[in-house]
Amino acid sequence: MSEIAIITDSSSYIAADLLEKHHIYIVDNPVIFGETVYHESRWPVNPDFYREMASSAVQPTTSQPSTGDIEAVFDQVKADGYKQAIMVTLSSGFSGTYEAAVSTAKQYQDLDVHVWDSKIACIGAGNQALLAADLAEKGYPVDEILKRLLLLRQRTGVLFVVDSIKHLQRTGRLSGGQALVAGLLSIKPILQIDTNQQGKIDAIAKARKMTGAWEYIEAAFGKTVAIYKKNGWPLRVMVIDADNPELADSWTDRAKVLWPEIVFEGGIIGPLIGVHTGEKAVGYLWAQDYKTMED
Repeated sequence: MSEIAIITDSSSYIAADLLEKHHIYIVDNPVIFGETVYHESRWPVNPDFYREMASSAVQPTTSQPSTGDIEAVFDQVKADGYKQAIMVTLSSGFSGTYEAAVSTAKQYQDLDVHVWDSKIACIGAGNQALLAADLAEKGYPVDEILKRLLLLRQRTGVLFVVDSIKHLQRTGRLSGGQALVAGLLSIKPILQIDTNQQGKIDAIAKARKMTGAWEYIEAAFGKTVAIYKKNGWPLRVMVIDADNPELADSWTDRAKVLWPEIVFEGGIIGPLIGVHTGEKAVGYLWAQDYKTMED
């Protein structure tokens, strides 16, 4: 057992076997339908959430975890014998989870919790938690783990397309590029999250069809590949989707032909993030392969 516990929130969407292997603790995010508060764990099968969202008369919203939810996880960490913990949260640019965790950690007794803003979500945050877990297991101190998390965060990015902009507009999570997509509900907005700035969702382009969005993302990602090769940063790429597996698989197959040297994996856009993207979103989420940052 390492001396540092690793905590993340449920929107990191780390596979269950990896959570168990690394003994990573999870704060379960709330998803709200009208007056009813659920948590992401309600939908262990991701498509079930999107079916419920599509059939509901009331569209869901999200909130940060309560102090009680966060404290309950801290209590378990402390009961398991840890004195130190690192908590990796989704981006403070579109969620209050980071601030809630910082506030709770400041008031919590007998557990030294370092809260880390991943500046991203989904498996982008998950990779940071996994790197932290691997380093903790190898005996690295908190300061060194945070230094490597900073490097990984700086080398993380995402480009994704949503089927409709209406959910991002409804939930107010679109930070930049509003003029680019305002009033054009029939387009496919292409979005990014800049982990070297505020970690907010920005619209950078638009396409009429998913094929056009793919062409844009393919060209843009090709430039990223060249930069990472030049710097000697091996890439790990997650093709993430909001219940759109057929399109995600086709993007993956095409990418493996274009860039056979890169590790490509699948990942989900789960309930908390799916509230804002809506179903059918697809994207490339990339980072330096965290396994190459462990020694």
